[in-house]
Amino acid sequence: MPEITLRQLELFTALVDVSTLSEAAERLHISESALSQAVTALEKAVGEQLCVRRKGRGLQLTPAGQHFAARSLGILRGAQDLVLAPRNGEALRGPVNLGCFASFATSVIPEILDRFPQRHPGVTVDVTVGTHEELLPALESGRLDVAIVYDMLLPLGYAQREIYGTELEAVLHPDHPLAQDDAVDLAELADEPLIMYESSPSTMNTHEAFASRGLRPRIVASVPQVILVQALVGRGVGYGLLMSRPNSAPVSVEGLPLAVRPLRPPATRTHVVAIWPEDMTLTPRAAALVDFAVEALGDGHAGTGAERE
Repeated sequence: MPEITLRQLELFTALVDVSTLSEAAERLHISESALSQAVTALEKAVGEQLCVRRKGRGLQLTPAGQHFAARSLGILRGAQDLVLAPRNGEALRGPVNLGCFASFATSVIPEILDRFPQRHPGVTVDVTVGTHEELLPALESGRLDVAIVYDMLLPLGYAQREIYGTELEAVLHPDHPLAQDDAVDLAELADEPLIMYESSPSTMNTHEAFASRGLRPRIVASVPQVILVQALVGRGVGYGLLMSRPNSAPVSVEGLPLAVRPLRPPATRTHVVAIWPEDMTLTPRAAALVDFAVEALGDGHAGTGAERE
């Protein structure tokens, strides 16, 4: 049986997020030639080509290399957990790699990074913010321990735990006539200028909300950031449709007031959940972080306001 060391696995997994061997070598603080030799030795031990290295054309993992990298990350994490596992009531220590959906990261991540270390000072939290298309592959490859996302359009194969409920709401300029109502009918908004939040799965969710009522939105701008939607609404350019969430004041990034109203009848009700591959077990550190998120952000939490998406 060929011998493979943890160091070889560590070096190879560094190739996952880079486009060149030199970039990986720089991150690892070793020479490019030393890294190349290590990869070649690993390929010889495995008996398969794990990556394609072309001078001037970068680096790409083969399908076998992608599978090998994912399994290697699991092995490295398991080895790390053996060393860091708490014993005899010891405090938790070590890293947690957390992913968070971009649209609500500003209302989730500050609470976690502020208060979670107070409870578990030996745990470090590394955060990756992105869309479902970015976070799910990172979970599958083992680069993330857990991710906080919407429970919408998720593929099979993920364990999950509910953190808080959320629903689609209208974000209006305070002077908009509909801002005087307690709730807004989507039909009343169909002919109004919509600032579309352009990000999966939010965009599809908005289109489906209109389609379910036999309506089509009048989109005047599509933007990739929630704060930009809010800023344009604050300037009176149009209205937004965003999911509710905790810890968010109804003001734009420029400090301009916003009027946030529920839809009548409700258009989309779903949940923000913590997810991880169902064939993986959360580390004690990641499990503690999920417990904290449920406690601090869950529906029973008296936050600073009903966040607007």
